[in-house]
Amino acid sequence: MTSRIPKEILEAYKVLDGGEISSDEALRLIRTEPPFNMDLYSLANKARCKFCGDEIGTCEITNAKSGACSEDCSFCAQSARHSTGKPVYPLQSKEKILAAAKIAREHGADAFCIVMSGLGYTEPTKEFLSILDAAKEIIARTSLELHCSIGILSERTAAMLKDAGVATINHNIETAPSFFRNICSTHSIDDRMKTVRVAKSAGLKVCCGGILGIGENDIQRVEFAFALKELDVDSIPINIHQKIAGTRAPECGISQAEALNAIAVTRLVNPARNIKIAAGRNTFFADYQAMLFQCGANGMLVGNYLTINGRSIEADKALLQNLGKSGKTSGDHGKGTTGGNAGKRQ
Repeated sequence: MTSRIPKEILEAYKVLDGGEISSDEALRLIRTEPPFNMDLYSLANKARCKFCGDEIGTCEITNAKSGACSEDCSFCAQSARHSTGKPVYPLQSKEKILAAAKIAREHGADAFCIVMSGLGYTEPTKEFLSILDAAKEIIARTSLELHCSIGILSERTAAMLKDAGVATINHNIETAPSFFRNICSTHSIDDRMKTVRVAKSAGLKVCCGGILGIGENDIQRVEFAFALKELDVDSIPINIHQKIAGTRAPECGISQAEALNAIAVTRLVNPARNIKIAAGRNTFFADYQAMLFQCGANGMLVGNYLTINGRSIEADKALLQNLGKSGKTSGDHGKGTTGGNAGKRQ
């Protein structure tokens, strides 16, 4: 076996000089096998450092409205079509949401995201106006960059969020456009992409990513990376599928090496975008999660997810310290997710 770095990896160094890789090149890269994986990760890490710096952004979320969702996303514990035993409750009070934001600030998070189950808001309903009220309170009383993950939006509701001071909308496409119909039948990939474009047109930053290991193949993982590039999103949250009993999704279908390859290739396709790791960081990767920040990632979700526990803030602070990195105090950091309808997570 030759120890020479494969040609496709050497050619991909053009990314560091502002070049772009094609989908065919990305497919060859995502199929990198031992002993050359570390050569791929090294290149992705160089791209991260050059285009995003060497800090790690952190974001914390609150599950402001849980469960009873009309959508049938196969992986989601909050769909009313699944029996998971996960919490179901209406929109929490403004005071409770503000309290969660203050805790995130105490934890040292850079950004805070209000997350809602449900299809979304194309009209300014009473519930939507309550979200705006809570958003304004958080902005007035904390220094956190405020994000919202509240589903499908119209031009009107996106503009209202912008006027209220919301910085970023999270709205994942979840997977490759060609694979989306396999995970959801109650709305389309076009619905999701339209909301991304509406949010950007309103002047909002967009955090848009998805899930690895939901049944897609490596061709579709490359397609996913290029779809995000075409949408020109600001941040890319990447999750590893966490199978929840009662959902119809299959067990996680990706290995650690395949996941790291996919993250590295997503970085090379989107060299200047923030890539944040969410679900699976502390479980799927476990003792190897530091590798995520050596193969292209530059952000992470801290604290708990929506219906899955995360790990302690102390453990994540120790991780950052051991990596010799600091948190980023602001910027285009989105929030990580474990899936979603237009904005819901596991």
